[in-house]
Amino acid sequence: MLRQLEGSRAVAETVAQCRPEVICAYPITPQTHIVEALSALVKDGRLAPCEFVNVESEFAAMSVAIGACAAGARPYTATASQGLLYMTEALYNASGLGLPIVMTVANRAIGAPINIWNDQSDSMSQRDSGWIQLYVQSNQEAVDVHIQAFRLAELVSVPVMVCVDGFTLTHAFERVELPTQAEVDGFLPAYEPRQLLDPDDPVTIGAMVGPEAFTEVRYLAHYKQMQALDRIPEIAVAFEQQFGRASGGLLHHYRSHDADTIVVACGSVVGTIEELVDELRAAGTRVGCVGIKTFRPWPALEVREALGNAKRVIVLERALAIGLGGIVSQNVHAALEGSGVRVHTAIAGLGGRPITKASLRHLVEDAIAGRLGADATFLDLNHELVERELQRMLAHQRSGPHAENMLRDLGRVASGPV
Repeated sequence: MLRQLEGSRAVAETVAQCRPEVICAYPITPQTHIVEALSALVKDGRLAPCEFVNVESEFAAMSVAIGACAAGARPYTATASQGLLYMTEALYNASGLGLPIVMTVANRAIGAPINIWNDQSDSMSQRDSGWIQLYVQSNQEAVDVHIQAFRLAELVSVPVMVCVDGFTLTHAFERVELPTQAEVDGFLPAYEPRQLLDPDDPVTIGAMVGPEAFTEVRYLAHYKQMQALDRIPEIAVAFEQQFGRASGGLLHHYRSHDADTIVVACGSVVGTIEELVDELRAAGTRVGCVGIKTFRPWPALEVREALGNAKRVIVLERALAIGLGGIVSQNVHAALEGSGVRVHTAIAGLGGRPITKASLRHLVEDAIAGRLGADATFLDLNHELVERELQRMLAHQRSGPHAENMLRDLGRVASGPV
């Protein structure tokens, strides 16, 4: 059924059709509308049987999800930003135990300073936690990939994050095709737990493991993730056959097969890049785009195949590894080792800053002209603002905090002594 819906509402209604039996939630912007909508569905009986658990923190939310899953229920939760960081310890527990939990991450910047707008710093910070990470480009894909995520998690017994750009998608109203309950039931089997806490057949899960077996335990976690590289495309094909539209998978290719320059990105910005690609192609510039849909496990072979014939690759990062630069680009570098393809890193859109076609056009033109160096480029960086603060640091031993100083320079807060 085609409906005009807010992204969060579309995700909530789709998750409900996946028949979770326990939903545990703690509200944090911009995730809140998802769990609010689910709580209403549980309260009025449209989602049943299901227990909605209001918890006291994000750590508690993931802990409840772990307990519910270990007890044999299909769980779901959602979070964002500092909330995801607050549940970090429990994230590792969930993946280490091989529990097929599905969680929506409404991507949002991490403070300090406080910022509620979108970038992908939160999920990228958990890239080594053992969770599969899937990134979506639109609200339609958010609907489709959540259905696939439950099937994937339960097939390989690994938890899955579905990463949806906060505000850009979660609060955007779009026309989306929502499946019927019968269609979802036909695609997603009833949950049958692989491991179950049963008083009649007692076992211990999460026991201490010493040096004699810990490497092997971690290897098996890695092995299951690598298994998912085969399962994700298979599930995407099965989804397209049943629902009639392509969605999910490992990578998204857009006019990249013969491109000299390819821009790589995750999430909703891919749509903006595609518009620019069309404009540059019309002007005779061979540019393409590759969207990373599956970031963990990392599809190294597929990335090498997609990018290996280009002259140059620009990785558009919406998170920053402070002290290093790019995150996705490090993975791209590894996939392209020995290929001779030049890889450039561009940090963009941090804290919700718009990524415009005009800025992207300049970035691509600079790459083609050889004006991008080996260091990361910070797209639309206000060099004058940064230089002013650097000079302030040299002049005054106690010059900070930087955020307050620069806001004053921009006229955003009342000025005062520095």
